[in-house]
Amino acid sequence: MATGSGSGTNLHELLKSLRVWAPEVTKLPPLDPATAPDTPLPLFTTWFAEAVAAGETEPHVMSLATTDADGLPDARIVMLHGADEQGWSFATHATSRKGHQLKAVAYAALTFYWPRLGRQVRLRGPVVPATPAESRSDLHAHSTGALAAALTGHQSEPLSSLAELKQTSETAWELAQQQPQTPVPSWTLYRVLPDEIEFFQGDALRRHVRLRYIREGDGGWSKGLLWP
Repeated sequence: MATGSGSGTNLHELLKSLRVWAPEVTKLPPLDPATAPDTPLPLFTTWFAEAVAAGETEPHVMSLATTDADGLPDARIVMLHGADEQGWSFATHATSRKGHQLKAVAYAALTFYWPRLGRQVRLRGPVVPATPAESRSDLHAHSTGALAAALTGHQSEPLSSLAELKQTSETAWELAQQQPQTPVPSWTLYRVLPDEIEFFQGDALRRHVRLRYIREGDGGWSKGLLWP
């Protein structure tokens, strides 16, 4: 059987050796749908805080799934910038691949996974860009490194060499340190206003609880259970 490139490691044997939700690192708390709030944001906020308390190293990272103009899906990991009544927010260059895809199809899906608690949160809905002023404020609220990365630019474009990246990045870092309010016009804060949110709580006996909220026409929410 073929092994990994020069590593001598058998992928299939590795997969067999792995375990999901090992009890020494994972606690599976119950989810009682009867006590769940009427709207999803308070539950998300509680779960996020519990993920942080449980020691999840990067609870604020999530997968972002988009669709291009030809209907083909794409996904990547991004960072959550906030969640409130205006939506779940992230940021990127409007000129990046995901920026172009969101311009073509302004709809996306997000997924959070917190394995220490056996939890997932999935949501999807239309995406709206924030105002330029909000996008600037969001960028400059983050670290010098975040500004330097934004100033480096060219996200998703072909790169000729790592040397070119190093030179461009060094110039961007210098500018970010000297002028921390430097604008990046392409940097855009996006908000996903969910039509649907699912909270998944794993169970050791595989009786997973899936609680789904669906936005109604009047802006309110209905909730119900899904089979695992």
